[in-house]
Amino acid sequence: MSLLRRLEKRATPVPEPTATPGSQPARQQLTPPPRKRDPYQNLKNDLHKKVISELSFINTDQEDREKTSRSIAELVAGLLDREEKNLPRHERQRITTEIVNEAIGFGPITPLLNDPEISEIMVNKPDQIYVERGGKLELTDICFRDNAHVIHIIEKIVAPIGRRIDESMPMVDARLPDGSRVNAIIPPLSLKGPSITIRKFFKDPLSIDDMARLGSLTPPMASFIKACVQARLNIVVSGGTGSGKTTTLNVLSSFIPPGERIVTIEDAAELQLRQEHLITLESRPPNIEGKGAITIRDLVRNTLRMRPDRIIVGEVRSGEALDMLQAMNTGHDGSLTTGHANTPRDMLSRLETMVLMAGMELPVRAIRDQISSAVDLIIQQSRFRDGSRKITHITEVQGMEGDVIVLQDLFIFRPGGMDQEGNITGSFVSTGIRPKFVHRLEEAGIHLDHELFVPSLV
Repeated sequence: MSLLRRLEKRATPVPEPTATPGSQPARQQLTPPPRKRDPYQNLKNDLHKKVISELSFINTDQEDREKTSRSIAELVAGLLDREEKNLPRHERQRITTEIVNEAIGFGPITPLLNDPEISEIMVNKPDQIYVERGGKLELTDICFRDNAHVIHIIEKIVAPIGRRIDESMPMVDARLPDGSRVNAIIPPLSLKGPSITIRKFFKDPLSIDDMARLGSLTPPMASFIKACVQARLNIVVSGGTGSGKTTTLNVLSSFIPPGERIVTIEDAAELQLRQEHLITLESRPPNIEGKGAITIRDLVRNTLRMRPDRIIVGEVRSGEALDMLQAMNTGHDGSLTTGHANTPRDMLSRLETMVLMAGMELPVRAIRDQISSAVDLIIQQSRFRDGSRKITHITEVQGMEGDVIVLQDLFIFRPGGMDQEGNITGSFVSTGIRPKFVHRLEEAGIHLDHELFVPSLV
């Protein structure tokens, strides 16, 4: 039985049990009432088939999208004139827009992708789509026809980049043409139907000034971070899911001088570097036979033969952490990466665990020696209840004392309470500690104001 047939069978509604005299009343349903069926759904289906059959090809090249969109709109208008002359004007416009989105966009979620205020799109099931706007989740009134429609859009997303999704591989990481990150998962793993999660990125990447304006850090902290990147310190950006690690990594990467050779390594390419001397590498999942996979670790090892000045790993999750640390310790200064952790100390513990995942029987002391000599700075990013994202710690890795890696906070964010509008209050503070690597900044010709390290608000 085909995948779509199985999904349709799975989606067959089960009749509600009827109450009998004397029985307990049925538990109140908390789910929203079923949505009304679009009265023009059959018409749209017929029009879409005719549009596809009458157009010899659909050119989705970005330069021709507007021209193609106009051609499809004119074709739909002609078909509507022949088949539905009495259709209200607003319905004609809605049907035309939906068919254009279906033909050259990504179906019902196309308007959400085009909305600059939306940062994330979450399709839980065909008739339940949430978005994140301003750090807050909202339920939209947009919906797909059925499970098959969602799977069609998933396949449209993953096919251009050589990925696939089916019963043998029911989850996939991909990206949109603009670099937005996509994760999709389908039955039998997703019990309520196929699910899509899209993490959107700004068309114009945020700058360090934008982060300061949004309250993620202060100008003195921004100057310090910029100096650390230019002085070729090895930096790890840590934080939870959705805390803004990739955005911060993009900002850090923008400080790399244009003459240096940069190699980026990611699961799904999403970094938006503007330098010219740039090579972007992307891992590859196994094929239908379970062969041909290229992991992040494979790419890190290959990168060492590519004469990189800077290595940027989008995120370390497992054994590639060992290769990344070895690269940092063998002359590839100025490398950058991110990792999931709740505090700088947790990031070190996670690095230890990931090194052990490489399958090397290394003693813990040796692993910690590698970490302490490789990593210079940890930047901790956090997401707060009001949806804001802030750099809560800029922490120096000072070395080893006995069997313990010594960390020293240089800048921290001290949260206050919530104001009347529900926003987090607090202040950024300099701890007054002068980092041990100041001499490396001075050797690079970078001289920071001494007042930057005076204990005070920054």
